[in-house]
Amino acid sequence: MNEFSTLKEWEHLLQTYGKLEAGISIPAVSRNELYLENRLAGYCVENNSITALSIHDCELTSIPESIAEFNKLFELYLHNNKLISLPENIGGLSHLHTLDLGHNALVSIPESFWNLTQLAFLYLSNNQLTSISKSIGKLKDLVYLNITDNQLTTLPEEFGELMNLREFRLYNNQLISLPESIGKLVNLKEIHLMNNKLTYLPESIGSMKSLKELRLLDNKLESLSASIGNLSSLTHLELRNNQLPSLPETIGNLKNLTHLDLRANRLSSLPDSIADIKSLEKLDLRWNRFASLPKWVSSLQQRGCTIYN
Repeated sequence: MNEFSTLKEWEHLLQTYGKLEAGISIPAVSRNELYLENRLAGYCVENNSITALSIHDCELTSIPESIAEFNKLFELYLHNNKLISLPENIGGLSHLHTLDLGHNALVSIPESFWNLTQLAFLYLSNNQLTSISKSIGKLKDLVYLNITDNQLTTLPEEFGELMNLREFRLYNNQLISLPESIGKLVNLKEIHLMNNKLTYLPESIGSMKSLKELRLLDNKLESLSASIGNLSSLTHLELRNNQLPSLPETIGNLKNLTHLDLRANRLSSLPDSIADIKSLEKLDLRWNRFASLPKWVSSLQQRGCTIYN
């Protein structure tokens, strides 16, 4: 069976789910057409090989083993289905660069999956995953990783091997801690960790010198490591709705910080070093425990910083 005859099997599957009329084929389309939300199924061909396949919003509960026949696939979009598992041979799609499995019902990932070492963009959001294999460290070409809206409580130390990662989204999980190895992600620019159960950040967080956005609202943070002051590229620090009673003096070292959100913590005082952050454009202090604010707050306002208190 070759990849084009394999399409017939997928067409039959879609007909079974009532998503494709009898006698109608999955269409070959351009790249731009492939991404249209109202197109439930389509594929792209380059050099007589299928290089992109999209089948979304079709209520699929499983993927045929014949997926392995698409061995030149560069992009695969299977989001918004009802997948509960993946075939073991999915790891044979060795050219895969972009994979979207978001908004399904996956409870686990087969070990072979982590052999997809060419992946640069991986979407696993809105599933039912409770753990991630340490083999994730094999995906050294990953640039973007989205595992939001799952049930993860921890990440393996091998997560720190994803040295090319630029953006990482893990909000709406149950994380209680981050691996110390996260500090090795020196190319990471954005971390989105909202709505987890983090009580602290590892000391190594300060090694992430490329980090621009650190979003931690709706956690249970009780303290911040002084190493956070080493994040010299940071522009956005979002700490809303945590349990912080104080901030480290080193926060004033964040010379590129433009937005600092401290709403809904337990702060009764602020480090004077914040006054030295010349780049600060917005400081939100609402819903804390301040009896009064330091005089330098008005100085920040006078130089154009918007302050809410």
